[in-house]
Amino acid sequence: MEAANVFQTQEERLMVDAKAQVLRIGIPLESTWAENRVSLTPEGVHLLVAQGHEVVLEATAGLAARYSDREYSEAGAEVTTDRRLVFGCPVLAKVEAPSELEWPLMVQGQVLFSTIQPGTLSKSFLDALKAKRITAFNYGSILDEEGRAPFVRSMAEIGGSQAITIAMEYLSTWSGGKGYAMGAVTGVPPTEVVILGAGTVGTTAARLAIALGASVKVFDSSLTRLQRLREQVGDLYTCTLQPQILARALSRCDVVIGALRPVNGRTPVVVTQEMVAGMKPRSVVVDLSIDHGGCLETSEVTSWDAPVYTKFDVTHFAVPNIASRVARTASFALNNLTSPMLRDLADLGGVEEALRLKPHWRSGVYLYHGQLTSSALAQALDQPYTELDLLL
Repeated sequence: MEAANVFQTQEERLMVDAKAQVLRIGIPLESTWAENRVSLTPEGVHLLVAQGHEVVLEATAGLAARYSDREYSEAGAEVTTDRRLVFGCPVLAKVEAPSELEWPLMVQGQVLFSTIQPGTLSKSFLDALKAKRITAFNYGSILDEEGRAPFVRSMAEIGGSQAITIAMEYLSTWSGGKGYAMGAVTGVPPTEVVILGAGTVGTTAARLAIALGASVKVFDSSLTRLQRLREQVGDLYTCTLQPQILARALSRCDVVIGALRPVNGRTPVVVTQEMVAGMKPRSVVVDLSIDHGGCLETSEVTSWDAPVYTKFDVTHFAVPNIASRVARTASFALNNLTSPMLRDLADLGGVEEALRLKPHWRSGVYLYHGQLTSSALAQALDQPYTELDLLL
């Protein structure tokens, strides 16, 4: 005899407005070498405190960005020297990912905002955050409503402008360079600049170099990006990455800006040692792609203590995290993302509701209550992961 079907009354689920939350946000002093940015400026703190939230700042956290403890205090932040108090906040807003010494200070169920470099993260880092059921956002992967990455774009714009500024510095006589100005001097041939990459960094660098009067050539593997750059910047020389043409351009130029995007975590090397050896003496290379390995075969990571070296009589600048060179500007740009996001997180009733109502945020989450949700990290570290949509 077949069992009879049994039907049970199901509860009706109604859409109700989530209750806004009051956040307690910790801003630690960055411990990573040469990281001068801070995740919230005093203006951002004032915005959040005015809406009833609490901000706990570790003393001198904003000092490298030229923000004093007094400015934060007057904006409403609680300033403390107690790291445990800062790391004990339910929401932690950093710039770089927490270091190994900071993992034990983090608390169960915390929401973390920071940048991460997938190629440099360790399994022990993920295990530490998983054990504390952390929900973690990567600034670099957070998208806006139009599908753009605002943090990446802002830092790229800063990088592009700084690349030209640095090139000008090392072209100068005082820095042992050729003694060239960038251009725009009547009757004097303009400086020739080659830019590798037509993304936001390359576009910003090209726009500034042209405005200064330089002669600019841009190379990229994507014809679409080159076309978009011409639409934004105007008529200039562009070419796909063809080795013979690139080698000729490099042999004639005074400045090379490396601004190629990484592919699978590593920037493709498109300039060989032979190409660099064929460049004019005292030419300048600024390789902003060094964060992901560099796009010149001769590129080596340098530091602010010794930012340049010479190879084949060509000056190379390859300091990572170039945005920290102008930490106040970079911090303000980061604050433009962090403070509205924290405000919305609270207004929408917490991280679960916010992710449900703002699907474009989901790409920025790599841990959700301790579960790995990033396929890129899972592949890099050989870890299992779960799609975030299945957990919401």
